[in-house]
Amino acid sequence: MDIKVEAEEATEFLEQKLPLLRDIPLPDQVELNLIQKAISQTFQSTAHLANLLPTGTVLVFHLLSPILSNQGACDQVSRAMTATLVALCGVSCFLLCFTDSFKDKNDNVYYGFATINGLWVIDGPATLPPELAAQYRLKFIDFLHAFMSLLVFAAVALFNENVVQCFYPTPSVQTKEILTSLPVGIGVICSTLFVAFPTRRHGIGFPVTGHH
Repeated sequence: MDIKVEAEEATEFLEQKLPLLRDIPLPDQVELNLIQKAISQTFQSTAHLANLLPTGTVLVFHLLSPILSNQGACDQVSRAMTATLVALCGVSCFLLCFTDSFKDKNDNVYYGFATINGLWVIDGPATLPPELAAQYRLKFIDFLHAFMSLLVFAAVALFNENVVQCFYPTPSVQTKEILTSLPVGIGVICSTLFVAFPTRRHGIGFPVTGHH
């Protein structure tokens, strides 16, 4: 009994000296400021926009950019190779927006380039009937999507730390502001245009749906 009483007294003494954790006010959660929220949302939107780019092109860019740029520590040779990689991937994103695909009766997928006369099949002897080929003709929206894809890839490249450090190893304050705000503007504008003007093409590097 004496031990039990002493234990209870010791417990009361500790509770008086050491307040419970639930009584200790926890520090308020650090709230992100507007700039940090914008950057966070832009990273997410850019990741979603990257899904609208040819997967093969984006994969090649992310695989080769740290190698060719020497992980951002560029000399003249590595800077030239990085610039060539960015240019080639940008051209690829632009041109692949003019590709499309279709399935034959055996569910074989064929790819081709959209022309003013229809679809020019490039990977097989299959041909489309004239009335069906007319549905694949080159349209103005194809140029719009190609231009937007080029801008989206530019935003993806600007978010690549190796590429930015390669071309801007010691950026000024103004340059940092541009490198931060420019992809934000690209993401907002292109996401709006992609939603307002969707494309029905499923070219090289894009998923093929059942109706193609």
